[in-house]
Amino acid sequence: MCGVPLGRDCGPEEKGLDSFLMLTVKSTTILAIRSETERRGVIASDGQATLDTTVIKSNTKKVYRLYDGRVLTGFAGATSDCLSLLDKFEGKLKKYDGRLRRSAVELTKEWRGDQFLRDLEAVLVTVSEEGILMISGAGDVLEPDEGVIGIGSGGAYALAAARAFLSVGSLGVVEIARRALGIAGAIDIYTNQETSVEEVSW
Repeated sequence: MCGVPLGRDCGPEEKGLDSFLMLTVKSTTILAIRSETERRGVIASDGQATLDTTVIKSNTKKVYRLYDGRVLTGFAGATSDCLSLLDKFEGKLKKYDGRLRRSAVELTKEWRGDQFLRDLEAVLVTVSEEGILMISGAGDVLEPDEGVIGIGSGGAYALAAARAFLSVGSLGVVEIARRALGIAGAIDIYTNQETSVEEVSW
């Protein structure tokens, strides 16, 4: 949602990952794409923050640069929870010399094992030279085969659009991300057209 915490009636252990994602990322769209051909990764997000059915803010920041700008991370969930996890994740990146997978695994271990952190409601996507990952409080560190991830209420629309554009092969990943977010914003009521795109290259 990226605005205010959502109510929760049980955690990921009781409902499973799919239900957990539905619970925590109700209202936002984040799309991450990584291209070995272009040697570039991008994360795009909309800017809308909502409270129930009311738009609170139209240009919320949901994508951050970590580890001296070499790692991009976007989030969906309660903003305060997401920022707490971003701090933890950046600490892991520094500790493990920017190794994305190792840092992500160590974050999920702490996320699941710490009494305070396990109640945080968020999903992170992250891109670097090393790879592209989705990290969840259910203990998952997932790397997609296609090099593209979409999360949030408009995530499935953005993901479908991005995959279609990628299959054509005539557009760069930055333009694909922008167009895919535009399509998601035209369909999903919790996603606006204030698209932000951050990129990292290697």
